[in-house]
Amino acid sequence: MSQKIQAGGKHEPPDSLLEIRKMVNACIQCGTCTGSCPNAFGMDFTPRHLWRLVLMGQKDEIFKSRTFGLCSACYYCTLRCPRGLPLTEAMYALKQIAAREKSEVFKTGLCFYGNFLESVRKHGRVWELEFMSMYFIAVKNPLIPLRYSSLGLRLFGKRKLSFRPHAAGRTMSLEKLFSKTKELEETIR
Repeated sequence: MSQKIQAGGKHEPPDSLLEIRKMVNACIQCGTCTGSCPNAFGMDFTPRHLWRLVLMGQKDEIFKSRTFGLCSACYYCTLRCPRGLPLTEAMYALKQIAAREKSEVFKTGLCFYGNFLESVRKHGRVWELEFMSMYFIAVKNPLIPLRYSSLGLRLFGKRKLSFRPHAAGRTMSLEKLFSKTKELEETIR
């Protein structure tokens, strides 16, 4: 574990967690965030447990977890927090660190978002067939498409999926938006 130990036995969390630790340092572990979260049932650590891990500097445990990846950014935890902590921003910061450090758990999420945005960039809106095909190829797990095959067949039967991309106008304005975003991302890094 990459932790520094200060005199007096205090643990200093790894550098990448310092900013997030400041965000949640006043957490009183009341559990309101967990009780408010609509996705807590699917998380391996509850949000309250995650904040405790952040305060303890347990970087390895945090980034093995799927918790921050399941956050849907509904802001309900932030709204209901009795201390007024920016919990949703802290979750987003964890996602950014996971992306920057190429966390294994978050890799499939990054593939999903990246392929979704690429489809939107090319066609002006998402073309589901191309998007999911690109995603399945990027993930390199042959069992994932099998899990979704019955859903795909039902959507084809109801004509909700198309073999051709949907017509969307003004893709040039989207191209400007994507290039400006890429430019801003490069200046941040």
